Amino acid sequence: MLGCNSPVSSHSEGHEGSPAPQFFTPEERVFVEAATERLIPDEEDGLGARGAAVAVFIDRQLAGPYGRADKWYMQGPWAKGIPEQGYQLKLTPGELYQTAIRDVNAWCQKNHGKSFALLPEAEQDEVLHGLESGVIELTDVPAKVFFTMLWNNTVEGFLADPMYGGNRNFTGWKLVGFPGPRYNYVSEIEQYGKPYTQPTVGILGRDGTRLRKG
Repeated sequence: MLGCNSPVSSHSEGHEGSPAPQFFTPEERVFVEAATERLIPDEEDGLGARGAAVAVFIDRQLAGPYGRADKWYMQGPWAKGIPEQGYQLKLTPGELYQTAIRDVNAWCQKNHGKSFALLPEAEQDEVLHGLESGVIELTDVPAKVFFTMLWNNTVEGFLADPMYGGNRNFTGWKLVGFPGPRYNYVSEIEQYGKPYTQPTVGILGRDGTRLRKG
């Protein structure tokens, strides 16, 4: 399920708790939180998509130029392409999310009697695998296209610098052992086999959201 397709957005301000959505409706936000948590589960260590605030990252990306496809060619023609041709829909990323979430919830209601976020985790996993494989057919958009975008955005939100809203408390970087973009590693370059003890830093500082003095 791994992939990457980096959206570009201006950085965001610091965040605490669960900030109000900038793009999603409450129902859409609940769906994205549930889906991303199944893609990168928190489990007992808390180092997953929910702990990293991946839904916040996706929400902010969709509220900006990426969500509107400002820098994409969106004039058609809208013929069905092949995978090597990349994204071929006339919907912007924001429109794809809105349409697909509505379709997935409708499919879940029809087949399970509940919206996606209310399903048991095992059934949520089955739905996500069905979207990934294309076994589940959505009414208005290709399931595989939506799943691919959701997965890519989830990975981005988990590993991007915290100034973009995700990777809260350096959750993703801690999991993979990345200490962050510190301005200078010269003194550590030849310290082979020794633990790196400096605190993790982001572009905006040690808490990942704003610069600190000292």
